[in-house]
Amino acid sequence: MMIKVFQYRLMLFLISLVYLAGLFVTLFENDSAQFAVMAMRMVQENDFLTLIKGTEEYLDKPHMHYWLAAFSYKLFGLHDWAYRIPAILATFLGAYSCYGLGKLLYRKEVGWLAALIFLSAQTIVLSGIDVRTDAVLTGFTVFALWQLATYLETRSLTAVLLGAFGAAIAFSTKGQIALLVLGLPLICHIAYKNYWGALVHWKVILAVFVFGLTISPMLYAYYQQFDLHPEKVIRGRSGRSGILFIFWEQSFERLSGEGVGKNSSDYFFFFHTFLWVFLPWTVVGLTAYGNRLKTLVKNRFSRLPGLELLTLGGITLIFIIISFAQFKLPHYLNITIPLFAILSALFLYELHEKNNQKIFRWLLGFQYFILGLVLLAIALIGWYVFPTTTGKILAGILVITGLATWYFSTKAGAYKRLVYLGVASSLLLNLMLNIHFYPQLLDYQGGSNMAKVVARKGIPVDHIYKLTDRHTWALDFYNQRPVSKVDLQELQPRDNAWLYVTEEERVNLEKKGLQWGQEFSVDQFRITRLQARFLNPDSREKVLNKMYLLHLTP
Repeated sequence: MMIKVFQYRLMLFLISLVYLAGLFVTLFENDSAQFAVMAMRMVQENDFLTLIKGTEEYLDKPHMHYWLAAFSYKLFGLHDWAYRIPAILATFLGAYSCYGLGKLLYRKEVGWLAALIFLSAQTIVLSGIDVRTDAVLTGFTVFALWQLATYLETRSLTAVLLGAFGAAIAFSTKGQIALLVLGLPLICHIAYKNYWGALVHWKVILAVFVFGLTISPMLYAYYQQFDLHPEKVIRGRSGRSGILFIFWEQSFERLSGEGVGKNSSDYFFFFHTFLWVFLPWTVVGLTAYGNRLKTLVKNRFSRLPGLELLTLGGITLIFIIISFAQFKLPHYLNITIPLFAILSALFLYELHEKNNQKIFRWLLGFQYFILGLVLLAIALIGWYVFPTTTGKILAGILVITGLATWYFSTKAGAYKRLVYLGVASSLLLNLMLNIHFYPQLLDYQGGSNMAKVVARKGIPVDHIYKLTDRHTWALDFYNQRPVSKVDLQELQPRDNAWLYVTEEERVNLEKKGLQWGQEFSVDQFRITRLQARFLNPDSREKVLNKMYLLHLTP
């Protein structure tokens, strides 16, 4: 029996509550807090054309993400939850677009399930908490993909114009990668369906005009900041053109690691990273990919009813290209999640239609295993990693809920059971993470916690300084003022000055004979780089550092 629309909507509503629970979590360092500060600067200085990272001109990514965050600040104020709102709205636009694209390529039931899988995939949920540019990029890219595929199928003027607009917003968010991950699936679709004639049409010319018009504010901002100022030295080079960078240089720098640096030459990085980013649907997604590839190869990629190459071809080509980048991060895979969601939804729907109980039993075994791991993780977090009273109670409730879901799902058919188990795994894990784990974890993020000390003690934020270029994004955001760097000799004569320093810097100041009065300290750990010794309460103290706020005496 198929899942009813009401049941889909209920599951989508419950997943929405997970995103809502994460809306108010403290911002993570580095990228989330950094981008939030960059958008904050726009609002405070009323300068929406210039991108600044700390004290440096910022060339790496275009403006749209920061503009959207700044607009949200204007509406709601300088809050962490306001920073996240555009990303979450873009994520739900992406989910609706998954529904629309799944319905267009196959049928409505596939679209509903694709939206559900997309929203419950671990990396997508995480992108609504640890907000970077990828949430906006993914949402508008899949929206553009849906609309442009609609144009190819129907020749709709509205669809091609909306597609051009979505592509332009995505391009204005992260540059060339948006056009790459949008163009590759579309080229596969056009080639497989022989839709080349759709490209030679006045509607496409009009769409190109809409695309150009939509990206023009971003190009103008780049032109004002960089092209008009060839004397600026950016990454060791003068004469940088912002327009040339965004149209040509950006992706080559990212692939080669030039400018942004190199962090991985492992060509299989994204293959093993996929194992967790698509949880709890990983096995379903891999099986769906293998099954569709087998079908297409068996039929020698001939055009047959019910087959398309947009999803499979797009996933394959994107994986190959990003695997050659010398700078890799897990969230680069986010853009493939809508394609995997549609492919997985189709696979499950076809299994249901064919009543293939053998494969269902095999997949159900993995889903029960994943749910079991989730319940174990929840218990460990609440009772061992951060064993607060609230954590223990929440862990108990979620584990009981998971076991009840496990029991009652056995009474449903295989299709429903598999979907229920997957959604339950995502819901339970991310509720635990958003309500308990992240808030406890962020007690070890020095900057945001020192900002609480500053607010509690009434320390003037314009009297806080640092001695190095070390970034202090969380402190900057929650103080609503970036910490200024000063030379120690320049600072000494000043009254009522506070220094924000590391343990090492504090020791060096002591050796130099510098005196201070009040001193506040907070724990510091790079929370986005978790390790076993930190998660183990018995060894946690060994990996913690301290951050200090020192009140200098005249």
